[in-house]
Amino acid sequence: MSTEHHTHAEEVAQLANPAAPADAIPAVDPRLLVREQGLTGYLSEFRRKMKAGDLGSLPVVIGLIVIWGIFQGLNENFLSPENLTNIAITMVATGMMAVGIIFVLLLGEIDLSVGSVSGVSGALFAVLAVTNGVNEWVAILAAVAGGALIGAIHGFFFAKVGAPAFAVTLSGLLFWSGAMLQILGSNGTINIDPDGVVGQLTTYYFTDVAAAYGLAAVATAGYFLAAFTDNKRRAEAGVPSRPLSELLLRTGLLAVFTFGPAAVFNQYKGLPLAVVLFVVVLVGTDFLLRRTSFGRNVFALGGSVEASRRAGINVTGIRVAVFSIAGTFAAIGGLFWCSKIAAANQSAGAGDLLMNVIAAAVIGGTSLFGGRGRTWNALLGVMVITSIQYGLALEGIATPVQYMITGAVLLATVVIDSITRKTQKTAGRV
Repeated sequence: MSTEHHTHAEEVAQLANPAAPADAIPAVDPRLLVREQGLTGYLSEFRRKMKAGDLGSLPVVIGLIVIWGIFQGLNENFLSPENLTNIAITMVATGMMAVGIIFVLLLGEIDLSVGSVSGVSGALFAVLAVTNGVNEWVAILAAVAGGALIGAIHGFFFAKVGAPAFAVTLSGLLFWSGAMLQILGSNGTINIDPDGVVGQLTTYYFTDVAAAYGLAAVATAGYFLAAFTDNKRRAEAGVPSRPLSELLLRTGLLAVFTFGPAAVFNQYKGLPLAVVLFVVVLVGTDFLLRRTSFGRNVFALGGSVEASRRAGINVTGIRVAVFSIAGTFAAIGGLFWCSKIAAANQSAGAGDLLMNVIAAAVIGGTSLFGGRGRTWNALLGVMVITSIQYGLALEGIATPVQYMITGAVLLATVVIDSITRKTQKTAGRV
């Protein structure tokens, strides 16, 4: 390490502990200097993380590339603009629900009711908007609020009463499935207006090519400005910041991952509204978890409940809020499913939906043991799940085989998660 780096490390340590003598040897985490060391520092950090079992999203990214490569080799239409657009739209409903599940998993808990909550929320919307002629926006708000209330009820029994989350949400799965059937009535199916607000959630496209490219440009420029501002703030505070060359490299990579999909969408029908809404949700929830005290409290609870309680965190309130968030996104996912099939029916929320939601969160990189994950994991995980489903469907593979393959992928992910956690314990990182 250069003398310059030593000097800066000493300054950081001195700022963190003004009472320490200026000539004392500071104890500084070497990871603080990674940004200043540029590419060399990040390569060292990458090797350190690999040795410690901190794999991050690397396995799922590699897995997704392999899956796409295999299915493209089997069928040249798999990576066609039409098929990729259909995958992107289909994955939104499950992805929305997976975002809510990630909040629960960060606590180290589980919610088995999200499938039935999505079904009852969709049924509530259909009965209000179609059967009773209520304004569609009012019906949407009622359905989403209903999901939030249901989640809060589950959270109350778990956090306040002390019942296990598994038992509470399993009961909720059965109860709300029955409630959905009761709401739908003897007919069992209510068709919604395909040209209405909910109907267009999965059918509306921004056909102007400027829409997709414009969103990609805004996302890329927004990232650069946010990162540049953060760098400037860190530099003014005297702490390590990324060099401009790295910032430009990161921005360039982001441009590839935004303008690439934009080009694909524009080769078919244009930018899907569903994808735009999903990205907005991912950005918003990521900010909530990483940049707010609420998010930090969620991670703290996932690490240690007792330590969080002693630190003054409102454990009960956070738990109730998290389950309410899960219910909210389950309801939103239910509305997207209504849009996808243009109806609310008795099969909503049933089948493999719950498995796919949990699988999407876990496969994406969220730990089942709590305390590790990001809402962007929902995007990666649901891309894997939906890609497998579409790829097998193109090959005419039967549904039972699809279930078995998806289950095997989920098991492999859980095994990797368990091994990673053990490795991190050995390395002293957990």
